[in-house]
Amino acid sequence: MAAAIKAPKFKLSFLGPRYWLIWFAVGLLYVITWLPLPAIRVIGAGAGKLIARIVPKRAKVARRNIELWNPALSNDELDRLYHENIRRTGMALFETAMGWWWPTWRVQRAFEIEGAEHIEAAKAQGKGVFGMALHNMNVEFACRGIGYSYPSVAFYRKHNNPLIDYLQYHGRNQSNKYMIDKRNAKALLAAMDDKELCLYLPDQDYGPKQSIFVPFGGVKETATTTATLMFIRRSESIPMLITSQYTKRGYKIKVFPPLLGLGEMDDHAALTLLNEHIDKALKEQPESYLWMHKRFKTRPSKTSPSLYQ
Repeated sequence: MAAAIKAPKFKLSFLGPRYWLIWFAVGLLYVITWLPLPAIRVIGAGAGKLIARIVPKRAKVARRNIELWNPALSNDELDRLYHENIRRTGMALFETAMGWWWPTWRVQRAFEIEGAEHIEAAKAQGKGVFGMALHNMNVEFACRGIGYSYPSVAFYRKHNNPLIDYLQYHGRNQSNKYMIDKRNAKALLAAMDDKELCLYLPDQDYGPKQSIFVPFGGVKETATTTATLMFIRRSESIPMLITSQYTKRGYKIKVFPPLLGLGEMDDHAALTLLNEHIDKALKEQPESYLWMHKRFKTRPSKTSPSLYQ
């Protein structure tokens, strides 16, 4: 707990003109989140179309990522998946607000966990859980939901804007144990040694440093961080994938069976296998994934052509 991020305090300066636009947006979001969930989803879909118009380059990245990830898709299938992903992108804004401000009873009513027996089995063995979560766009809401059944420890990146950082921290910290700085690997290892449920995101392009190139989807050479294996090898916690998915009534956390043996493999074999499992989990609901991130940006060499040109 000594390494936990200290809660930012409210400052009177937050009431000044510099922050009025933020307060207006926050107030609007707060009011919308009190609508029934089906109505919020309709508004979210509209917001997604607006986002695609405001940041067309990111929308193109999303489409290109889907195309690279699954080149077997027909043009019609690609179009449908892309447009659904854009709608989910807009909804992510409201899901963040829901995760921060919905009352406990409403979160719990809209939330379910599948595969909780895997967490229970780890706890029964006296082990912690190294939860490798996917970058699904409803992950903010999912983190709030899972905390009511299994309070967790996760990395935290401080926001550059002090008011947003204040709102973000207190929004995220309602149901979970504590958060640690995203650069503090030792603190996460300590939490794993304390047999906590720790959440880590292994599925983005973190650049060439501490990454190797292994297949992911249709891209044979995808930069994949080796930090995941470091955490697995230096802890007795049990690694398992965790995803957040949409359901008709709300949301679901799905906990997949433990991925045992990764720590004993060499880096290339272990991360290839991990990416295969991520790919399989992602295919259950690909429209929910954060495709606007340039997942395939880093190439094996400086002379390798960009996949986004």
